[in-house]
Amino acid sequence: MFSQVIAGVDGTAGGHDAALLASKLVAPAGELTLVHVYPADESGYHGSGVNFTAIARQDSLELLATERDAIGVDAEIEAVGASSVGAGLHRIAGEHDSDLLVVGSCARGAVGRLLLGDDMRASLDGAPCAVAVAPLGYAEHPGPLATIGVAYDGTDESEAALALARMVAGEHDARIEALTVVGTPTYAYGVMVAIDWSEVLSDLEREAQARLDAFDDVEGSVVGGIPTQALARFGEEVDLLVVGSRGFGPARRMLFGSTSEYLVRHIRCPLLIVRRGVEARGEPTHATTGASGAGA
Repeated sequence: MFSQVIAGVDGTAGGHDAALLASKLVAPAGELTLVHVYPADESGYHGSGVNFTAIARQDSLELLATERDAIGVDAEIEAVGASSVGAGLHRIAGEHDSDLLVVGSCARGAVGRLLLGDDMRASLDGAPCAVAVAPLGYAEHPGPLATIGVAYDGTDESEAALALARMVAGEHDARIEALTVVGTPTYAYGVMVAIDWSEVLSDLEREAQARLDAFDDVEGSVVGGIPTQALARFGEEVDLLVVGSRGFGPARRMLFGSTSEYLVRHIRCPLLIVRRGVEARGEPTHATTGASGAGA
């Protein structure tokens, strides 16, 4: 589980969703902080003699206190002035040495689905830690984390995803389901020779299933198709989907990849994105036999 968690709160339903999901992912002895970002202004006065920045900060703290009481979570509150929501959340995440940032979905879009708004994308891109995204309406029907899904494909990124899935599952006494998606290699479309791709794919699926079967604490399955679409469908069967991220930016911060973006737009369950080398501060509860997962 995560020991230092921050959740972005803005007075909307998305903030409620983020706070509730964060409360489920923070370790029992960990610390949850609700954060609201208000517009920063260097002078704060605008030549009027009124310190608008101080007023904005006070309003922000009152909003946070109201939200904490309404949601009913045990959390600290912190208001931060910044040029953007993403910049403010990343600053607090760095100051707190956070291992998880949780954000909510925009209020627009298909019912029950996540939506990639500008603030959300800014919060995800360049995050210094793992990121979780709560679907719209999650706070109304949070439910238990009984089944943890993980994207698995044998990469280092999915190794990190599986390790985190085990930690969350151990805390919630949940089962783990892993999915490997096998699709036709991209180079296959340009090969001008007679190859029985159905046989090739069957061999790949058998190999993938054998890797999954090596785990004694994971229920693994293999499907063919387009990875993003298959993972989105998988998200309808689990209570939390954990995926790895291959994206790295300056100072090894997370970059938002195409798979992550698709899942944020289409998946119906909470999504946890973790980059290689960044893990929750704790030990896996379930036994580990082998490793790996899909990069986002």
